[in-house]
Amino acid sequence: MTDPRLDIQSLLFRYAERIDAGDFAGIGELFAEGVIAAEDGTPLARGSDEVAGLYGTTTRRYPDGTPRTLHVTTNVIVELDADGRRAEARSAFTVLQATDDLPLQPIIAGRYRDRFHRDDEGRWWFTERRMCPTLLGDLSHHLLFDAAALEGTAAQGPDDASDDQEEPQP
Repeated sequence: MTDPRLDIQSLLFRYAERIDAGDFAGIGELFAEGVIAAEDGTPLARGSDEVAGLYGTTTRRYPDGTPRTLHVTTNVIVELDADGRRAEARSAFTVLQATDDLPLQPIIAGRYRDRFHRDDEGRWWFTERRMCPTLLGDLSHHLLFDAAALEGTAAQGPDDASDDQEEPQP
């Protein structure tokens, strides 16, 4: 029997591998029994076909068939339910991109909040992936829509804090 935490980590890394390859149908397969959701849980796409379609309509692919990205997933924390059939994971992501017109740079970073279930054959599946962007860079070479829509979902940084705060007294 394999370690479920390693199986789940492998699933996380297969997602990154497939998106970087431009394999949107392959991403859809990972979500055959799951949903891609916004940070607040609002479903964006459910099941293989919808998930593949979501990526196909939102992610730019270049002549080589890829989005010219590298999705790096780190800080993976997996928590298994007592029944061994469900799990949750939290992880961080950073997406790097380089194109003919864009030098290599990070374009977005944030956190994933994932839920999984294990089927009767012992295979793990995504149940839900919530994407929680926190840092936004130049997404114009990556997305097929105006990334300004994401700005309200990214967590506020120190430079975005309210100007109403009092300065500390010496």
